[in-house]
Amino acid sequence: MQSSYSTNECTRLHEELEKIAEEIRACRRCPLHASRTNAVPGEGNPCSRVVFIGEAPGSNEDQQGRPFVGAAGQLLTSLLTSNGIPRENVFITNVVKCRPPGNRDPHDEEIQACLPFLLRQLKLIRPSLIVTLGRHSTRTVLGYYGHSADSIMAVRGRVYRIEAEWGELVVFPTLHPAAALYNPRLRTILEDDFKHIATVLQGKGSKGQSTLDEFFR
Repeated sequence: MQSSYSTNECTRLHEELEKIAEEIRACRRCPLHASRTNAVPGEGNPCSRVVFIGEAPGSNEDQQGRPFVGAAGQLLTSLLTSNGIPRENVFITNVVKCRPPGNRDPHDEEIQACLPFLLRQLKLIRPSLIVTLGRHSTRTVLGYYGHSADSIMAVRGRVYRIEAEWGELVVFPTLHPAAALYNPRLRTILEDDFKHIATVLQGKGSKGQSTLDEFFR
């Protein structure tokens, strides 16, 4: 993936994102701050213009302060690597930045408390492609841009072309890796979606298809 930023611009971008990360680490906007070990702002290379958005940190993420470092994270890294996408070349974050107790689903009020942080991150990175992982991130991101997502299976693998503040944005929903850990059928679906994502980023695919293959052309 080619960066569209100069070295100086990337340095500035990292500095601005770190300022947001410090705010997230000090955040007390919702009750989740009381039970967290570490907030998890996100990590990676924002200059790639590709962002993966999960739902919320789990136990391992809470301990390390990094996104997707547990079993689901290992699967995510494997899916990226097997498709020729180095993990360090993309930016990875979550809708909710602190772990919900017992790894429960995030509540709407927790999502809304964290959403301004996510939106600020996105406005700095100005992604061309967002991959939403799971129903909560998909519902939040698509909902913000005026699209509904009744279920993740109804929208996964679809291309949403959105006119963001910074230009054209494609949102590509898929399953959360955690859902595929012990379900071979869902893992196959997830693997197929990641092959599709790789096709986009590598500039491959057949012309005339109304798919992600047209993206970046």
